[in-house]
Amino acid sequence: MKKQHNGEGAIIIKKYANRRLYNTESSSYITLEHLAAMTREGREFKVVDAKTDEDITHSILTQIIMEEEGRGDQPMLPVNFLRQLIAMYGDSMQAMVPGYLEASMDSFRRNQAQFKSAVEGAFAGSPFAEMAKRNMAMFEAATSAFKPATSPIASKDDEIAALKAELAKLQDKVDKLAG
Repeated sequence: MKKQHNGEGAIIIKKYANRRLYNTESSSYITLEHLAAMTREGREFKVVDAKTDEDITHSILTQIIMEEEGRGDQPMLPVNFLRQLIAMYGDSMQAMVPGYLEASMDSFRRNQAQFKSAVEGAFAGSPFAEMAKRNMAMFEAATSAFKPATSPIASKDDEIAALKAELAKLQDKVDKLAG
C-alpha cells in the first residue's frame, strides 16, 4: 500500500470499524500505545475514520490521555482541574480555553527546558564537578601504583639507543625478506 501523508507531512493513521488503527507510513496495524510513543517523539500524525475519512485525531488523543490517566498511582490531571475544565464547557469563555491551555503548556515546556539547562550549567562549575575531578585523580594515582615500574629518569641517550636497536632489528628483517 502506498504511504499516505497529509499536506503538512503528518502520518495518516486510519481507524477501522473494528477499532484497529492502521499506520499508512509503515503499512502496519498499531495500538494507542504506539500513537502515544509517536507523540512523545514529536511525530505528527492525523487519525481518520477509514470509512468516512473524517478527522478523529482529537478523540483519539483524548482516549490516549484517558488510558494514561488510568495507569499508575499518580495521575497528571488533578481532580480539581478536571472539574474546572468540565465547568468551562458551555461557558461563554469556552472558546478562549484551548488557546489559553496551549499557551500555558508552551510556557511550561520552555520553563522546563530553561530549568534543565540551568541545572546542568550549575553543576558544570560546581563543587560536585570539582569533587568528581579530584576523585578521578585519586583513582588514577591509586591505579598507577599497580602498573609495572618504568624508570621515569631514563636518559635521552638510553631512549635513542633503544630506538636504534629496534631500527637495526627491523632493517635485518627487511634484508632477510628482500634477500
